[in-house]
Amino acid sequence: MTKETAIKIFEEKQVRTVWDAEKEKWYISIVDVIEILTGTDRPRKYWSDLKAKLKKEGSELSEKIGQLKMKSSDGKYYQTDVADTEQLLRLIQSIPSPKAEPFKLWLAQVASERLDEMQDPELSIDRGLPDEKQKTKKKKGK
Repeated sequence: MTKETAIKIFEEKQVRTVWDAEKEKWYISIVDVIEILTGTDRPRKYWSDLKAKLKKEGSELSEKIGQLKMKSSDGKYYQTDVADTEQLLRLIQSIPSPKAEPFKLWLAQVASERLDEMQDPELSIDRGLPDEKQKTKKKKGK
Protein backbone atom coordinates (compact mmCIF):
# COMPACT_ATOMS: atom_id res chain seq x y z
CA MET A 1 0.00 0.00 0.00
CA THR A 2 1.46 3.35 -1.05
CA LYS A 3 0.72 6.23 1.28
CA GLU A 4 1.75 9.83 0.89
CA THR A 5 1.59 12.12 3.90
CA ALA A 6 1.04 15.80 3.43
CA ILE A 7 0.24 18.89 5.41
CA LYS A 8 -2.56 20.89 3.86
CA ILE A 9 -3.36 24.44 4.91
CA PHE A 10 -6.81 25.84 5.60
CA GLU A 11 -6.92 29.48 6.71
CA GLU A 12 -3.30 29.27 7.89
CA LYS A 13 -4.01 26.17 10.02
CA GLN A 14 -2.33 22.85 9.35
CA VAL A 15 -4.38 19.79 8.50
CA ARG A 16 -2.52 16.47 8.53
CA THR A 17 -3.48 14.22 5.65
CA VAL A 18 -2.49 10.88 4.18
CA TRP A 19 -3.17 9.84 0.59
CA ASP A 20 -3.78 6.12 0.21
CA ALA A 21 -2.97 5.38 -3.44
CA GLU A 22 -4.38 1.86 -3.27
CA LYS A 23 -7.79 3.03 -2.10
CA GLU A 24 -7.48 6.40 -3.87
CA LYS A 25 -8.65 8.26 -0.77
CA TRP A 26 -7.46 11.06 1.44
CA TYR A 27 -7.46 10.36 5.17
CA ILE A 28 -7.61 13.50 7.29
CA SER A 29 -6.86 14.05 10.96
CA ILE A 30 -10.16 14.57 12.75
CA VAL A 31 -8.70 16.56 15.65
CA ASP A 32 -7.08 19.00 13.19
CA VAL A 33 -10.46 19.60 11.55
CA ILE A 34 -12.22 19.98 14.90
CA GLU A 35 -9.63 22.51 16.06
CA ILE A 36 -10.21 24.57 12.91
CA LEU A 37 -13.99 24.42 13.00
CA THR A 38 -14.47 25.00 16.71
CA GLY A 39 -11.46 27.08 17.67
CA THR A 40 -11.14 24.99 20.83
CA ASP A 41 -7.77 24.59 22.50
CA ARG A 42 -8.80 21.02 23.45
CA PRO A 43 -9.78 19.38 20.15
CA ARG A 44 -9.10 15.85 21.46
CA LYS A 45 -11.57 16.37 24.32
CA TYR A 46 -14.13 17.84 21.91
CA TRP A 47 -13.70 14.80 19.61
CA SER A 48 -14.01 12.39 22.54
CA ASP A 49 -17.27 14.04 23.66
CA LEU A 50 -18.63 14.17 20.10
CA LYS A 51 -17.77 10.50 19.53
CA ALA A 52 -19.65 9.54 22.70
CA LYS A 53 -22.63 11.67 21.64
CA LEU A 54 -22.71 10.12 18.15
CA LYS A 55 -22.51 6.62 19.60
CA LYS A 56 -25.33 7.39 22.05
CA GLU A 57 -27.47 8.67 19.15
CA GLY A 58 -26.88 5.42 17.31
CA SER A 59 -24.60 6.83 14.62
CA GLU A 60 -22.32 4.25 13.06
CA LEU A 61 -19.88 6.93 11.95
CA SER A 62 -17.65 6.74 15.01
CA GLU A 63 -17.32 2.96 14.55
CA LYS A 64 -16.06 3.43 10.98
CA ILE A 65 -13.32 5.87 11.95
CA GLY A 66 -9.83 4.50 11.45
CA GLN A 67 -6.44 5.38 12.88
CA LEU A 68 -3.14 6.07 11.18
CA LYS A 69 0.22 7.14 12.56
CA MET A 70 0.67 10.86 11.99
CA LYS A 71 3.41 13.23 12.99
CA SER A 72 2.51 15.33 16.02
CA SER A 73 3.68 18.81 16.96
CA ASP A 74 6.40 17.22 19.13
CA GLY A 75 7.84 15.51 16.03
CA LYS A 76 6.80 12.02 17.11
CA TYR A 77 4.30 9.75 15.36
CA TYR A 78 1.10 8.76 17.15
CA GLN A 79 -2.01 6.81 16.21
CA THR A 80 -4.51 9.48 15.18
CA ASP A 81 -8.20 9.18 14.38
CA VAL A 82 -8.69 9.84 10.68
CA ALA A 83 -11.65 10.02 8.33
CA ASP A 84 -11.95 9.84 4.58
CA THR A 85 -13.65 12.76 2.85
CA GLU A 86 -17.11 11.14 2.92
CA GLN A 87 -16.89 10.40 6.65
CA LEU A 88 -15.48 13.85 7.32
CA LEU A 89 -18.33 15.59 5.51
CA ARG A 90 -20.81 13.62 7.64
CA LEU A 91 -18.86 14.51 10.77
CA ILE A 92 -18.76 18.22 9.91
CA GLN A 93 -22.56 18.23 9.93
CA SER A 94 -22.39 17.42 13.66
CA ILE A 95 -20.18 20.40 14.46
CA PRO A 96 -21.92 23.77 14.63
CA SER A 97 -19.49 26.20 13.03
CA PRO A 98 -19.59 29.16 10.65
CA LYS A 99 -16.41 27.71 9.10
CA ALA A 100 -18.12 24.45 8.09
CA GLU A 101 -19.15 25.55 4.59
CA PRO A 102 -15.76 27.13 3.67
CA PHE A 103 -14.07 23.99 4.99
CA LYS A 104 -16.27 21.76 2.83
CA LEU A 105 -15.34 23.82 -0.23
CA TRP A 106 -11.65 23.59 0.69
CA LEU A 107 -11.98 19.83 1.13
CA ALA A 108 -13.56 19.49 -2.32
CA GLN A 109 -10.72 21.54 -3.81
CA VAL A 110 -8.05 19.33 -2.18
CA ALA A 111 -9.76 16.21 -3.53
CA SER A 112 -10.16 17.72 -6.98
CA GLU A 113 -6.48 18.71 -7.13
CA ARG A 114 -5.44 15.16 -6.29
CA LEU A 115 -7.71 13.69 -8.96
CA ASP A 116 -6.29 16.15 -11.50
CA GLU A 117 -2.75 15.11 -10.52
CA MET A 118 -3.63 11.46 -11.00
CA GLN A 119 -4.81 12.25 -14.55
CA ASP A 120 -1.78 14.46 -15.29
CA PRO A 121 1.22 13.81 -12.97
CA GLU A 122 2.99 16.88 -14.37
CA LEU A 123 0.54 19.05 -12.41
CA SER A 124 1.99 17.88 -9.08
CA ILE A 125 5.48 18.77 -10.32
CA ASP A 126 4.30 22.19 -11.51
CA ARG A 127 2.53 22.77 -8.17
CA GLY A 128 5.76 22.06 -6.25
CA LEU A 129 7.97 24.30 -8.39
CA PRO A 130 6.78 27.68 -7.02
CA ASP A 131 7.54 26.46 -3.47
CA GLU A 132 11.03 25.36 -4.49
CA LYS A 133 11.70 28.71 -6.20
CA GLN A 134 10.65 30.53 -3.00
CA LYS A 135 12.97 28.34 -0.88
CA THR A 136 15.86 29.00 -3.25
CA LYS A 137 15.26 32.76 -3.13
CA LYS A 138 15.19 32.72 0.68
CA LYS A 139 18.46 30.77 0.83
CA LYS A 140 20.13 33.30 -1.49
CA GLY A 141 18.76 36.16 0.62
CA LYS A 142 16.72 37.71 -2.16
